[in-house]
Amino acid sequence: MANYEENLYCDFDASATKALAGKDIILAVFDATGAKLLAVSGQQGLTINRTADSIEVSSKDTKGGWKSKIAGMKEWSIDNDGLYVPSDETHKTLGKAFEDSNPVCIKVVNAKAKESMFGGLAYISDYSLEAPYDDAMTYSIALEGNGALVDLSEEAGATQMPGEPVAPEGPAE
Repeated sequence: MANYEENLYCDFDASATKALAGKDIILAVFDATGAKLLAVSGQQGLTINRTADSIEVSSKDTKGGWKSKIAGMKEWSIDNDGLYVPSDETHKTLGKAFEDSNPVCIKVVNAKAKESMFGGLAYISDYSLEAPYDDAMTYSIALEGNGALVDLSEEAGATQMPGEPVAPEGPAE
């Protein structure tokens, strides 16, 4: 007899059971030393944008009068927003990077599964704060990628999760 009464009503292999909940996907930033990975505090929304340019290569003799295109350069950005916690280390780190026009090293992780998803170097192009009189203070931040957004899902060395100390290098003494 198969498990779960032959998946009559408990199909753990169904695609819905493998879907990711947005609440589990966290944007994190490394501190200035690169030793601490900090989950951005107060997160509510996260959008990862990946786009590619297209280059038109049409000419007068292009077949059928249809435009022809080839792939161009790719880019990525991240939009993140949530509740603003000014005393949190992440907002201090992000604020300093914005003020100093320095890049930040970011990582997107699945906190529930403790899996790395994406990582890259980015510049902060927008760091807005909103303080309505009848609601909580919020932030929104736009990060523009500098180079590739690396898929970390199969990278063996990308296992650090927010709040965990960096693994020591070399053999233990």
